[in-house]
Amino acid sequence: MNVTDQIALVTGANRGIGRQYVLELLERGARRVYATARRPEALDLADHRVVPLRLDLLDRGSIAAAAAAAPDVTVLVNNAGISTGAGLVTGDLVDAHREMDTHLWGTLDVIRAFAPVLAGNRGGAVVNVLSALSWFAAPRGGAYAVAKAAEWNMTNAVRLELAAQGTLVQGVLLGAAETDITAGYDGPMIDPRDVPRASLDALGSDAIEVIVDDWTAMVKQSVSGDPAEFYERITQLLGA
Repeated sequence: MNVTDQIALVTGANRGIGRQYVLELLERGARRVYATARRPEALDLADHRVVPLRLDLLDRGSIAAAAAAAPDVTVLVNNAGISTGAGLVTGDLVDAHREMDTHLWGTLDVIRAFAPVLAGNRGGAVVNVLSALSWFAAPRGGAYAVAKAAEWNMTNAVRLELAAQGTLVQGVLLGAAETDITAGYDGPMIDPRDVPRASLDALGSDAIEVIVDDWTAMVKQSVSGDPAEFYERITQLLGA
């Protein structure tokens, strides 16, 4: 898929990676970009091709309203997410449930709402922004890792289910990008602009998985080995 003249919708478009997706889509000639956020009035993207919409992953009514307002979408970018830092054993289970409800069920609700839209527009593509934490767990973020792991395999499942209608489903995996969600993290981080660049380049070759950075490539290669060795290495790298 070439994104020139495509019509995209990006969730969590008000900042970070989502905002960079909007800017990159515009740079590559997208005809229209629906930029969604819980508070669309906070969007400051000055381009006549940008259409702000309210979309809250925990509010099915807002998801349905966004799908009704954007019947011409051909590229759906699921980027919105949260990070509460909740652990699983002693952390706040309310936060753990919010992580799962956001990353898994909320994202799935968006896909279910827009699948008929994409089918009506010759299939198009779904892009899910995932994480290297889909494949391992780290201290001080168990709930996030579990939610991202669930979202990763949900991505695989909906790819199979949407293949018949001609919809490409792409998973985009990265370590840490320099955004608000990683504030306070002092490990290696990439430029958030690298994420949409790699993702949209890969759409051109119908790639279903995009590994954005070296950290994620290392994680993917390592998880097939002895988990004891892997987690010893991860602990050393993270200084945990």
